[in-house]
Amino acid sequence: MAIKSHIKALVVALAAAASMSAWADAPIVIKFSHVVATDTPKGQAAERFKQLAEKATNGRVKVEIYPNSQLYKDKEELEALQLGAVQMLAPSLAKFGPLGVKEFEAFDVPYIFPSKQGLYNVTEGPVGKSLLQKLEPKGITGLAYWDNGFKEMSANRPLHMPADFKGLKMRIQASKVLDAQMRALGANPQVLAFSEVYQALQTGVVDGTENPPSNMYTQKMHEVQKHLTLSNHGYLGYAVIVNKKFWDGLPADIRASLEKAMREATTFEKAIAQRDNDMALEAIKKSGKTTIYTLNPAEQAAWRKALLPVQKDMEGRIGKDVLGAISKAANQ
Repeated sequence: MAIKSHIKALVVALAAAASMSAWADAPIVIKFSHVVATDTPKGQAAERFKQLAEKATNGRVKVEIYPNSQLYKDKEELEALQLGAVQMLAPSLAKFGPLGVKEFEAFDVPYIFPSKQGLYNVTEGPVGKSLLQKLEPKGITGLAYWDNGFKEMSANRPLHMPADFKGLKMRIQASKVLDAQMRALGANPQVLAFSEVYQALQTGVVDGTENPPSNMYTQKMHEVQKHLTLSNHGYLGYAVIVNKKFWDGLPADIRASLEKAMREATTFEKAIAQRDNDMALEAIKKSGKTTIYTLNPAEQAAWRKALLPVQKDMEGRIGKDVLGAISKAANQ
């Protein structure tokens, strides 16, 4: 009986050790959720990060990508991250205003960035870093800014002058700045999740929207929009973020490898963003479904005149100092 007891105890101990070893060898899983298609700049960069992260950590990290709102829609994903249901997101910068970090709404201000280089002066400099740090009290760590270029306006009527927007129902993200932008043009802003926009355009729930060409094309919005105006009036970018508790709890060597993978994925993302928008615009032209119009100098001036007051109106909400710092860096 004693021998059997010893054997039984040994078997239990070996099984426990094997179980602990298997547990120790289990990879760290990062669920990376986003709301756009895999073939967008964000979608491709997420896949590149997965490849780089898994290689850099020798398989100790497994990155699971969930594109196209498979797990969570716009309004749900930040809460899911804070609760730890997912570990990583790349939401548009407009999402942080409703979270209480209103400084990020500066990125939505029309015509605040005179050029792509002006934008990078902000996102890659001290101003961009200080903005990411403001997310930490919300349980979020900001890792990088990803780019999706400048936005164009689309609708089922030509949009050449601000007066052409009068009465149109225009889809926006949940953003006080974008709401003010559409109202300044005479339109009626309608907040909708990104995943619902195509159907809303198709059924006439909304008349138009704003997007970089890559988002418009990959979501097939050009099939249900007769007119696209190349306005470059605003910017659409993302912040790659992680659950702070999860990130801080990672082994230091793993975190360093993931930071390196993120830097490389970000360099890749910047390189493809403009290329993909150019390719998407060409594909929209070739489809013949949408008439594309470029604003002439007089029309561009009229748009600026209509939209520039939005920046002044938002000083009390976003912070005059924040807007000033961004404008200064962007115009260096």
